[in-house]
Amino acid sequence: MNVEFLDIAERELDDAFKYYDGIYKGLGLRFIAELESSIERIKLHPDAWQKASAVTHKCLLNRFPYSIIYQIKGDLLLVVAIASSHQRPNYWANRTSG
Repeated sequence: MNVEFLDIAERELDDAFKYYDGIYKGLGLRFIAELESSIERIKLHPDAWQKASAVTHKCLLNRFPYSIIYQIKGDLLLVVAIASSHQRPNYWANRTSG
């Protein structure tokens, strides 16, 4: 399964990395490792996580207050958002397509 990020999701990932690395050097890399591990789990079982909308799923990270919001389009895992739990819920909803 191929993985792609929307540009805005890439920026959210970069912002989260910088935030955590600013708190403690190396913490940003731990965040990235947790995210990559979660993406691998999603690739194995893409429908295992709760529905976030009619066309998206939401995978909570284990060690950080973030979720991966994603769509499955055939053999493509499309990351729609790297959503902080401190953000307004469903702020990313206009990024999805049916």
